[in-house]
Amino acid sequence: MSQAVVRRVAWRGSVGVLGGMGPMASGAFVCRLTELTPASYDQAHLPLLLLSDPRIPDRSAARLSGGPDPLGAMREGLRLLERQGVACIAIPCNTAHLWFDPLQDSVAVPILHIVEAVIGDLRRQALDGAPIGIMGTAATLALRLYQDPLQACGFDVIAPRDGHVQACSTAAIAAIKANRHDEAYGHARRGIDALVQLGACAVVLGCTELPLALPHARRGELPVPVTDSIDALARAVIEHMRLSHASPSGLSPGLIPAYCFDALDGE
Repeated sequence: MSQAVVRRVAWRGSVGVLGGMGPMASGAFVCRLTELTPASYDQAHLPLLLLSDPRIPDRSAARLSGGPDPLGAMREGLRLLERQGVACIAIPCNTAHLWFDPLQDSVAVPILHIVEAVIGDLRRQALDGAPIGIMGTAATLALRLYQDPLQACGFDVIAPRDGHVQACSTAAIAAIKANRHDEAYGHARRGIDALVQLGACAVVLGCTELPLALPHARRGELPVPVTDSIDALARAVIEHMRLSHASPSGLSPGLIPAYCFDALDGE
């Protein structure tokens, strides 16, 4: 009879996700976080708490047309996640990051910034200094959520706020919110083609509905690479948890033993 050691491991702490902005994007974020986590069995995946609250007021309307302020509802959601003991928080909504400073000030738990995650992903793709097109909500572009940080990091940014590209972005986002995926792809593809005509060598999908309009299975059809803000944020969460909870035990980085036991295999 041989003896085998069965080792079970678990992450220390859980990830909080403030979602619902929109609901489909937060669901896609959770799926991509699971798919990108380097795990081969259940216990090696990240524990996660998703608060999907589609009642949060529209972020773009609040910034551009005097709509209801979403800050209070977002703070309430963050504090609820904090009370559950999460180790970090992700907000899979680009436009929500226009309130990043007051949101972070409302909780002690670190919130991972989606723009920083995207910049990291651009560098991972060796796109430093390249002309980068930006697609996103009207508020994200009008208030320069991406333009200023990318330019400060040496990227040449192509982000027309008006005209064809913005119309394509807005239409693609609206189609995803209404669950019209085929229609969304056409709008998003036309926006990317227009940015390429303006000189973009890659395009940031700076609204978390836009990656849903351009499914991974069809990205090989695109003329340039895209940087997906959902994937970028998921990778940032995984890396944050890995670095925050690295184990000295020789197990996979970011994992610590929850319990270990010996099991006897039959002959």
